[in-house]
Formats: sequence, C-alpha cells, structure tokens
Amino acid sequence: MKYLEACKIFKALSWHSQHFLLLHFLPLFLLLRCCIMDQKVDLTAPHSMGTTIIGVTYNGGVVLGADSRTSTGVYVANRASDKITQLTDNVYVCRSGSAADSQVVSDYVRYFLHQHTIQLGQPATVKVAANLVRLLSYNNKNFLETGLIVGGWDKYEGGQIFGVPLGGTIVQQPFAIGGSGSSYLYGFFDQAWKEGMTKDEAEDLVKKAVSLAIARDGASGGVVRTVIINSEGVTRNFYPGDQLPLWHEEMEPHNSLLDILGTPEPMSM
Repeated sequence: MKYLEACKIFKALSWHSQHFLLLHFLPLFLLLRCCIMDQKVDLTAPHSMGTTIIGVTYNGGVVLGADSRTSTGVYVANRASDKITQLTDNVYVCRSGSAADSQVVSDYVRYFLHQHTIQLGQPATVKVAANLVRLLSYNNKNFLETGLIVGGWDKYEGGQIFGVPLGGTIVQQPFAIGGSGSSYLYGFFDQAWKEGMTKDEAEDLVKKAVSLAIARDGASGGVVRTVIINSEGVTRNFYPGDQLPLWHEEMEPHNSLLDILGTPEPMSM
C-alpha cells in the first residue's frame, strides 16, 4: 500500500518535477522501492562472491577460470572483480563464498609459502600450497564461509587441481568446479570433459562452462577471467561479454515482432 501511495504522489507532480526527481534521485528511488516492497537490501552486509569457479587439467598444465560478480545481497558491489589469486609464481587459487574470508585465507597461505620458499631455497609444490589451504580451512571451519580451488604446475607432478570446499576437505581431481553456479555445470562437465585435452581445448571448455553458469545462475555474472599455468609460465586472459559463447535464449530472435517490422512490404503487382 505504501508503494502505491508513493506512486500516486509522484504522478500528481508536474512533468518538470518528475523529470528532476528521476534525473537526480533514480538510484535512491530504486533502493526505496526494494525496501518498500519488503526486499531487504543491506549495503553493509558482507560481500559475497556468488560465483562460478573452475579448474581443469590438460596435457601439460592447468586452466583456471571464474566469473567476476561480487554481491552484497541483491546489490552487485563489483561486476569486474578478480577471483583468481596468485599464491606463488606457479600456483593460483580460485575463490568463492565470502570475499573477506577467501581473501584472508589466500593472504595467509601466500605468506607461509613465501617463508617456505626462503627456508628450502626452492618453490613450493602445488600439493604443499593446497594442503596449507586445507589446514587453514579445516582449523577455522566454524568461522569461514569459503570454498577454494587450488591449481598450478610444478616440475614433480606437472599440472594439478585440488578442490577445498567448505569444511576443509581436500580432493585432487582432473577438474573441479565450485560456487553457486557449479550446480548447473556437473552434467555439462560429465559430458564435455575428456583426458588429454590441448591447452586451447581446455580454455575453451572453461570459457564455455563459465558462460553457461552466468546465463543460468543469478549470482554469477560480469566477465570471464582465465589463468593458464604450465612449464612455460602463466598466461592471464580476459573475456568481456561480447566475446563469450551465446546460449539458445540469448540468440537473436527469429519470427518475432522485430523480424516482422524489419521485413519490407511486398511489392504491388
């Protein structure tokens, strides 16, 4: 009722007053509308990465991928965040869940791995990095809300992917998916993933999977970022929306009103 009353008051204003209010206070109006209609918008709530994160092994290395949307409730706090964080020169981690929790875990692991490298005089392996992530996640499982995927390459075992979901379990897999968008991807990966993929095939798979999650999951969105790690080093790629695969409902419509309006009139005989 309050929303309807506000609409009546707005309609009673002059055209110039309506134009001024919409021009200068539209964001405030949208927030008030959400509050009036009992949609809770708490801009002070913790930032959460609804997220789709993926790690895939291929013949020679790994490919990590993620979307870029960070949310605070229904409010998109950042549409182009980077959810793939460097731990060492050859190991990266994909972060999902609470942005603050995943960042602090990544910072601690990066610090410990740096100390490890200084003490031993050689880079830490992917397995060491993954076990540090697991240790921190398990020991603080009652306080953390984050799921992580650790991926990298080392000279001992090549490319490796480790999934560390909520609670601190660690599982080494040929591919791992996480975040809210992952529920739409399990069947897709069961059908699409295969052993012995090339680097390009693996990156195309990751890009296609994240695009599918963005199309289906309301908490995933923005752009797609990928990180390729192999014996030659690390390559970061960035794919904006116009470079992502389109799904059937996003294709240009056919036999629609636009097609009818765009069709020239038949010539008179």
